[in-house]
Amino acid sequence: MARSFVLLTQSSWVNLCYENRTIIVTKLELYMKNSIVAFTLLTVFACGKAKKETELSKGMSVGDSMNLSDKADGDVDLEHKDDGNESSTDHSPTPEELEGYDYTAKLIPAGTFTMGCTSEQDSDCYDSEKPSHEVTIDHDFYMMESEVTQTVYQRVMRNNPSSFQGLNRPVENVSWFDAVKFANTLSSIEGLEKCYSIDGNTVSWPNIGCTGWRLPTEAEWEYAVRGGQSYKYAGSNSVGDVAWYDGNSDDKTHDVCGKKSNGYGLCDMSGNVYEWVWDWKDSYSGNDGTDLVGPASGPGRVSRGGSWYGLARNTRVSYRNGFDPAGRDFDLGFRLSRISP
Repeated sequence: MARSFVLLTQSSWVNLCYENRTIIVTKLELYMKNSIVAFTLLTVFACGKAKKETELSKGMSVGDSMNLSDKADGDVDLEHKDDGNESSTDHSPTPEELEGYDYTAKLIPAGTFTMGCTSEQDSDCYDSEKPSHEVTIDHDFYMMESEVTQTVYQRVMRNNPSSFQGLNRPVENVSWFDAVKFANTLSSIEGLEKCYSIDGNTVSWPNIGCTGWRLPTEAEWEYAVRGGQSYKYAGSNSVGDVAWYDGNSDDKTHDVCGKKSNGYGLCDMSGNVYEWVWDWKDSYSGNDGTDLVGPASGPGRVSRGGSWYGLARNTRVSYRNGFDPAGRDFDLGFRLSRISP
């Protein structure tokens, strides 16, 4: 009987699972005693997947089975199925990173920090970085590990405007408007809420709590670049450890994450290309606050992080720059964030 049962097709196992799952589990115990382990594991796999599998090749035998991880004697993992008699609420912890469309995003925990010209910046601060002020980010959020690469941008937008071509290099020559359109498109691809309402060059962010992809606020960006640390640059007091800038870039962009990451696992927050953020650029008010968002208008949209083309001083964690939102340049890119759902 055991031999004839082994030669059943996977389709037959599926039917047996529908008809009598208890009998299958009983046979599992019996066959394990007879050391027919590979077959019994495959049988239980078929039971767990019964509603998903279709008939495979006829006459599949034990020798045709997939690779199975080694188990201690008597240990078999049965896939849990929600039968409607228990809560399906997911109580698992928030993952520390997300793997997406050829990108990784790191979880940034909520917290409070001092934004602007802090003591480790020495005398390098510009007036636009003053006065320093306390900001609370009251929500966990994800931020992409690196700037959006040309691979990701090309797959999502079906074009690559970059001056320095290379699929693992950051996309550049993108305007602020290009960046928000990319955010909405990526959200749509992934089945997420689109955060921006876009009508020509009029862009609004109607739901601050949107869980789709978006540009970080300037406060979120600076909180993330500091990485829970007290360094001048993103992860180090030595600029060459973490940044591509005019002193080491050889006048070009470089593949992302070629330098040391900061405390949150983010790379290229200093140097390589400037990064667009949501806010309009204006002077700091000096007011402390929670989840601060910049002014309603200004001379340009903020960009952060410095670039391969700029001074080391401009790759510091508190340095601020700004550009016309319609402008594009060979050292101007972006990365995205989203609130942790």
